[in-house]
Amino acid sequence: MDSRGLEESCTDETKVNCLGSDGKKWVWKRLGEPLSDRLVQGTRKFGGGSVMVWGCMTWEGAGLACKIDGIMDSDLYCNILGDELQGTLDYYGKSTSDVIFQQDGDPKHTSKKTRKWLEDHEFEVMRWPAQSPDLNPIEHLWHYIKSRLGEYEEPPNSIQTLWERVQVEWDKIPAKVCQDLIESMPRRVEAVFKAKGGYTKY
Repeated sequence: MDSRGLEESCTDETKVNCLGSDGKKWVWKRLGEPLSDRLVQGTRKFGGGSVMVWGCMTWEGAGLACKIDGIMDSDLYCNILGDELQGTLDYYGKSTSDVIFQQDGDPKHTSKKTRKWLEDHEFEVMRWPAQSPDLNPIEHLWHYIKSRLGEYEEPPNSIQTLWERVQVEWDKIPAKVCQDLIESMPRRVEAVFKAKGGYTKY
C-alpha cells in the first residue's frame, strides 16, 4: 500500500504448458551414471499444448483469472479489464479510487484504446519502466502457480484438464502470498537502484 492508503492491483498474462517449461531442463548426473528415467523426461505424442492465462492480484488476495482464447490484442484486453478486473474490484468491495493499477509496458497495455479505457474508468495507472520483470510482483505469483501445477503426479491429458487445474490452484492462493509479494516492492526497487538498472535476485 502507498502513503495515501491506496492498494496496488497488478495484472499480467502468462503461458502455462501441459508438459512444463519450453526451455532446457537441468539435472544432476553422477560421474559415469547412464541415462535413465530419472534423468530423461519422456515425450508424449498427444496431450501437449498450453493455455494463456490472464490474472490479477490485490492486497486482499488473488483476483479473477481467465483463459485467453485467440490473439490477445487491445480489444480483448479491454474486455478482460471490463469483466475480470472490474469483477475483482466488485468482489473485494473496492472502487477504482481505492487502487493504483499496475501493468507492464506490453503494447496492448499501453495502446491508445487501452489508455482511453483506463482513463474513462478513472484508474490511476502506475508508471512502469520497460524491461523490468524483476519489479513485477505478479511474475512471482505465476511462478507460485506453476510450481503447484508441477506437483501433480500425472501431467494433464488435455488443455481442458490443464485449465481446470489452473483454476483450482489459483483459487487456493493464500492472501498472504499476494501481500508478501506486494510488500516486497520497496526492496525490489532498492535492489534495481543498487544494480543501476541491471539484474537483481528478484
